[in-house]
Amino acid sequence: MSIGWKLHGDGRTPPPGEVVRPDERLSWPRTAGIGAQHVVAMFGATFVFPVVMGLDPNLSIMMSGVATILFLLIVGGRVPSYLGTSASFVGAVAAIRAAGGDSATVTGAILVAGVVLVAVGLVVHFLGGQVIHRVFPPVVTGAVVMLIGFNLAPVVATVYWPQDQWTALLTLCFAVLCTVLLRGFWARIAILLALVFGFALSWALDATAGKITSVLPGQNLLDASGKPCPSEGPYCVATAFPHERLSFGTVDAADWFGFPDLHAPDFTTSAILLALPPVIALVAENTGHVKAVAAMTGENLDPVLGRALTADGVGTALATAVGGSPTTTYAENIGVMAATRIYSTAAYYVAALVAVLFGLCPKFGALVAATPGGVLGGITVVLYGMIGLLGAKIWVENRIDFGDPVNLVPVAAGIILAIGNVTLDITDDFPLQGIALGTIAVLVGYHVLNIATRRARGPGGAGGGVIAPAEREIDGPVRPPTTDTD
Repeated sequence: MSIGWKLHGDGRTPPPGEVVRPDERLSWPRTAGIGAQHVVAMFGATFVFPVVMGLDPNLSIMMSGVATILFLLIVGGRVPSYLGTSASFVGAVAAIRAAGGDSATVTGAILVAGVVLVAVGLVVHFLGGQVIHRVFPPVVTGAVVMLIGFNLAPVVATVYWPQDQWTALLTLCFAVLCTVLLRGFWARIAILLALVFGFALSWALDATAGKITSVLPGQNLLDASGKPCPSEGPYCVATAFPHERLSFGTVDAADWFGFPDLHAPDFTTSAILLALPPVIALVAENTGHVKAVAAMTGENLDPVLGRALTADGVGTALATAVGGSPTTTYAENIGVMAATRIYSTAAYYVAALVAVLFGLCPKFGALVAATPGGVLGGITVVLYGMIGLLGAKIWVENRIDFGDPVNLVPVAAGIILAIGNVTLDITDDFPLQGIALGTIAVLVGYHVLNIATRRARGPGGAGGGVIAPAEREIDGPVRPPTTDTD
């Protein structure tokens, strides 16, 4: 766990064909420059997702820096990575809040998920990475990632988009154009560029078209008789009223320096059950990240896969213990490494320290919290859809055969249960809903059907010893996902 780097060459940009390895660095000014690129790369998603989840963006940014430092120490500096805010929990958080949970309930549930990920990491460390593919084969992992993303569609349709549909549409179009037309580093910060565009557009529309009349969740709460009421619920709903798209009142009032507001977690069984399925997505994300870094550096990192999972679990548990958001390894930062051929962990320490400094600036957090709902509407259409389709990418990379009903049936059932937010009431106060119910249907359904199919075929199988597709996915080599779902 030592923190020390050898100077690569003369400390300047590496010559063609050479790379700066994790235990090396360039000169400190150049290392700081690379660290700044990592900050920009992770910045958009790391503070957008806390806003979407209703958590403090200042605290989330600061704790992402702390979690990154812990990650680098736990993996012994062998896996360069930034731990930004995870998108995998957004659907679970939306469900928890819809059931009446507050931020303490949300962070308590995710903290438990972080502890579970720590346990998974320890199992992988002692038993080897193959245990992941046996319990969570690609067909299951892909399905869970997909249902997490697509379960969020109603959030876009009912919360963000109605606040300002035209700003949402234009922001969406801008984000799509940036992602498709830009190249390299600029393409990887397309969401950040779309956010800046949305801010500018909202300001311009306020100046030229005046206020917009729409519903803001949690504001202008009226009961059936039209009287103000204290909290949103079945008999107390938010109603449309004229308001500015972009308001800097809270930004002006915020201090330049100060500590974020911390809060203790609260633990509720129903909320915890909703937060457990995303652990599968975190396992896939971290595995893919480690494999991608190994491919780029030419080093076998399988021995540290368990430590990487454990480190992310520790980061998630620590961040949420004080009110922050969950963490995960970031694909955006893999892009920076691929473009620069610099894998030095020194640059990640720089990025982490910059993130901590951002977190100590309340004015920055107030600016993030001022993001107009219409802007979030356009951005979340892209982000949530991409999360869902990353599940399909896992299937494609691993050549999943959906001609086999063992693969097709549980996946089909689980995805519909999750997208439809179907509820199964186990008892009066213990429901399984949406993501949790869909994940259980996929995971249990797949393994039960696979066992039943093996027994029905008997020794050697019905096909003269040919291994069925479902068996190949468990026992044969599989390609881990190579793209994170952050």
